[in-house]
Amino acid sequence: MKGLHALCMQTVLQEEKNMLKGISPLISPELLKVLCEMGHGDDIVLADANFPSETTGKRVIRADGIGAADLLKAILPLFPLDTYEKDRFILMEVVPGDPVVPVIWDEYKEILNEQEPDTPVEFMERFAYYERAKNAYCVVATGETAQYANIILKKGVVYTD
Repeated sequence: MKGLHALCMQTVLQEEKNMLKGISPLISPELLKVLCEMGHGDDIVLADANFPSETTGKRVIRADGIGAADLLKAILPLFPLDTYEKDRFILMEVVPGDPVVPVIWDEYKEILNEQEPDTPVEFMERFAYYERAKNAYCVVATGETAQYANIILKKGVVYTD
């Protein structure tokens, strides 16, 4: 399946033209607008392909064919996380009894350590997660096929010099 993901990413990158310096071509104009509109304390959900994005989100942006880790890596340089709150990076807990081991979490933690090194990773029960997502500013429906790959990011303050 990883080969299919790589093929999708190659296709996306070949077809999109990036018209701004320093902005990843994975960030669509619609997503860039949303990231800019969001205020301090607003949440955005990077949802995996199994997440009920359309029934949960007030506003949904499609990012089909793009992996959640790749999108996270593209968003974090532009998006300050809320340092006033510990729940600024939230993953969905594995449902008790589910044997899945979400290996993608290691990739997320690596990205966080590179870009937001002091960010704690919080976990939330599945249905509480869905409720929190209903109040998010936006849900980005990615093409991520890994299970438990959903992320909630809480926007922080953009400081000016």
